[in-house]
Amino acid sequence: MKNNNFEAIFDAYQLVSGAKIKGKKQDEIFELGIYDALKRGYTLYPLEHGVKYDDFSVIISEKELKTNFLIEGLKVNTAIAA
Repeated sequence: MKNNNFEAIFDAYQLVSGAKIKGKKQDEIFELGIYDALKRGYTLYPLEHGVKYDDFSVIISEKELKTNFLIEGLKVNTAIAA
């Protein structure tokens, strides 16, 4: 999925549950789950054609997310209110 809608992760406040995450070097898309304080990382679930697979997940640290992953940018509504 080559989409220019992804941007770098600069802050932990960008990491919200349900956000779409993409690797910088691969085209795989993941959905960000909740932060697990016991494991000190975020849960990533693979997405394929818009379907989230709950039977497989990966725990990844915030530092790793900032270094090697991109997050889907905000969808800005360009309609002008009258």
